[in-house]
Amino acid sequence: MLIQTRTIVVQPGNADKVVERFSQEGPLDGREGLLDITVMVNKRSKETEEVLVLIRWESEEAWKNWEKSPEHIQGHRNSKGKQPPEYVISTTVSMYEVKKVRPGKFGQQAE
Repeated sequence: MLIQTRTIVVQPGNADKVVERFSQEGPLDGREGLLDITVMVNKRSKETEEVLVLIRWESEEAWKNWEKSPEHIQGHRNSKGKQPPEYVISTTVSMYEVKKVRPGKFGQQAE
């Protein structure tokens, strides 16, 4: 499994705009190998707001297929030269290879 995170720091009062954007359906939805997209807001942030988008892929190959897809490439072409909204302070993208998933007791099947 491969997990991509996007941490988006915004000016106070703007987290909902980012949540809305990443909650809408788009070309990524229905992609083979996409497991899910989770959008979270950091409740401990005071001076800024932080939105974390977690995109889970079943494999690195599935993610690479998305990266090479015409829809993804066109999306980058469409946004080339455009500035992010004024309320966005920073965006950080990270990729994680999942080494182990350990379910909690209540997440396990009875034997």
